[in-house]
Formats: sequence, structure tokens, C-alpha cells
Amino acid sequence: MGDRAKHLGQNLGGHAKELAGRARRDKPLESEGKRERRLVQLKTAGDHLKKAFKR
Repeated sequence: MGDRAKHLGQNLGGHAKELAGRARRDKPLESEGKRERRLVQLKTAGDHLKKAFKR
């Protein structure tokens, strides 16, 4: 599986945790979901940089 697909899956998982945390009023779960989504954003940005310098 490619990095893009893997990151998309991780982003969706983080979003699901964030929404579940909001629905259950569970701040730690909501924060964990937000953290996972931000981590995926950093990974994606790194992939974009690698791709830009590869050219």
C-alpha cells in the first residue's frame, strides 16, 4: 500500500476518534484524534517535500 493511501486511512481514523470524543464528551479521545490528524499532516508535508526534491 502506498504512503498516500496509508496516510489517508490514518487521517480518517484520527477524524473518527475526534468525532467520537466530541460525541461522548471525552476530551482525551478527542485530543488523541486531533493529534493523529496533525501527525498525518506532517507526514504528508514531508512526502510532498521528498517528491519536490526528487524531481
